[in-house]
Amino acid sequence: MSTEPRILADRYRVDEMIGQGGMATVHRGYDLTLGREVAIKILDPELARDTVFRTRFRLEAQAASRMSHPSIVRVFDAGDPGADGQGRIEPYIVMELVHGRLLKDIIADGPLSVEDAIRYTDGILEALDYSHRAGVVHRDIKPGNVMITDAGQVKVMDFGIARAVSDSSSTVAETTQIIGTAAYFSPEQAKGESVDSRTDLYSTGVVLYEMLTSRQPFRGDSPVAVAYQHVSETPIPPSELNEDLPHALDAVVLRALAKDPYQRFPDAGTFRMALHGVASGETATKKQIGALTSELYGPNPRQAQETARSLRQLSTDTTMTRTQSGPPVAWIWAGVALLAVLLISVLFWVVSLSLRSTEVPSATSVTVPNLVDLTLDQAKGELKEIGLKADVRDESSADFAEDHVIRSQPGTGAKVSKGESIIVYVSTGADTIEMPVIEGLSQDAAKKVIADADLVLGTVEQTNDPRAAAGTVLRSSQEAGTQVAPGTTINLVIANGRVTVKDMTGFTLEAATSELEELALTVAPTEIGTCGDGQAPNTVLSMTVSPGEVPILSTVGLSYCVTGE
Repeated sequence: MSTEPRILADRYRVDEMIGQGGMATVHRGYDLTLGREVAIKILDPELARDTVFRTRFRLEAQAASRMSHPSIVRVFDAGDPGADGQGRIEPYIVMELVHGRLLKDIIADGPLSVEDAIRYTDGILEALDYSHRAGVVHRDIKPGNVMITDAGQVKVMDFGIARAVSDSSSTVAETTQIIGTAAYFSPEQAKGESVDSRTDLYSTGVVLYEMLTSRQPFRGDSPVAVAYQHVSETPIPPSELNEDLPHALDAVVLRALAKDPYQRFPDAGTFRMALHGVASGETATKKQIGALTSELYGPNPRQAQETARSLRQLSTDTTMTRTQSGPPVAWIWAGVALLAVLLISVLFWVVSLSLRSTEVPSATSVTVPNLVDLTLDQAKGELKEIGLKADVRDESSADFAEDHVIRSQPGTGAKVSKGESIIVYVSTGADTIEMPVIEGLSQDAAKKVIADADLVLGTVEQTNDPRAAAGTVLRSSQEAGTQVAPGTTINLVIANGRVTVKDMTGFTLEAATSELEELALTVAPTEIGTCGDGQAPNTVLSMTVSPGEVPILSTVGLSYCVTGE
C-alpha cells in the first residue's frame, strides 16, 4: 500500500534514510520549489522535545550557514517547526546532497597511497583553514565526517555541531557534555580544557595517520583507555607500521600529534605547506625523526610508559600474596628520590632546549606584509622585495575587485623563511550568471527558468494588457542578458487577461469604436432607429457591457440612433 510522502515546510519532500547518528537521521530529499535533490538532517524526535538539544541543533545550522566553500558541505535552509498533527517536533537542516563515499569506508579497504593521503588531508585542511577564519572550530574531525565525491573532491561535514549525544563505543563524556570522538580527539579535549583551531589540526593528524597505516595511533578497550593514551603516550611513527612511507611524512604526522598545542602547526595553512613539502620530495632521516620524537614527547617515552603501566598494574593487583609484614621503606624512598631527580633533570633539559631555540632568531626569517586589497602585481612586488614567492590562487569574491588580493596564507605578520612561497588568493570578481529570457512565457514556465538559473522568484504583480493572455510574463526586474549574482531575487509583472473599459455613453460612435479597438476589443454597433428629443445622432446611447474590467478580446455592443428622413 502506497503512503503519502512526508513534506516539510510545504517545500521539502523527505525520501529514504541515507545516514544515522546519535543525534539525527539524514534523508535523501527533494526541494519542490527549486527542483533539486538535497540531504535533510532531522533531529531525533526524542531529543527534539528537549529545548537544549533543539538549540544546539539550530546553532549547528547557523554555524554551517556562515560558510560557503567547495570543500564544505553547504547548508541551504533550516527550520524548527512546532508539533505537527501527530505531536512530532521535527527540527531539520537542508544540506547539499553529496554523491561519493565516506573516507572511513575508503580507509576500511586498506592503507591509502601517500599521494591520496596527502591530497585528502590537504582538502580537509583547506576546509579547516576557511572555517577557522570564519571563527568555527569543528571539534570532531574524523573519517566519518569526510566525504570523497565521485570526482575525488573532499567534502567536510558537520561543522559547528555542539555535541550532545554519543555513540557509547566511541565517545567520552565529561559530566553532561560530550567532548568529541575518542579515537580522534586532542589531549586538551580529553582533559576537558578549552579548545581552539589547533584541536582540529590534531584530529586531522590522527586521520592522516589512519589513512597511511589503516589504524589509529592509539587504541584501547574503552574510550577512557584511548583518552589516557592521547594525553600521555607517544605514537609509533607511521613508517614503522608501513615501511613504504617516507620518513619526512613521519615528521609531519608527529608534529600534528604533539601533546602541547603550541608545539603543533600553528594553523591549517602551515600544515598544508608541510605536506606540500613532502609531496615535492623533502627527505628526513630516522635519526632526525628520533630527535623530533624526543623533542615533542620527551626522552625514552616508551620506556617511561611501560614503567608507569607496570607500576599501575602492581598497585592494583589483588592476586599477589604478601611474604613480609611491611614494604622495605628505605628502598621505596630511594626509588622516589631517584624518580624525582630524573624528572627534574628532564624538565631542566626541555626548558634549556626551548630557551636556546628562542634566543637565536633565524637570520633568514622575514615577516609577511599586509597584501589585502593590493593588485596582484603590487602583491608580487611586495613579496619579491623581501625574498618571498607568490603562489597565486584564484577565488571568486563579491567584496574585492577583480585582480585584488583577498588574503594570504600565512597571513599578515607571520614569520617565515626567505625563499618560501606565500599562497595569495586573488579575486576573480563576483560569480555572475546571465539573466535568461522570460518575457512572453507563462508564469509557471518563467518560475522554472528562474529556478534552473539559480535565481529566486520574488513578487508577482498583475496588470492589464490587451494583447497578452492571462499569466503571461510582461517584464521582470532584471533585463534579459544582463549579468546578475546567483540567488538574485527576480520580480515579475504578468498579464491578468483583462482590460478596463470606460463608459462610452455620449461618445460619438466613431470615437467609441476607435478607443475600444485600441483595447483589442471587438465593436458591434446596433442602430435602434430615429433619434428622439434630446438624442444626438450617431452617438452611443448604451453598451452591452458595464464600465470596468472585461476579459481581453471581448465583444462590446454599442447602441445608437440616426436622424429621421
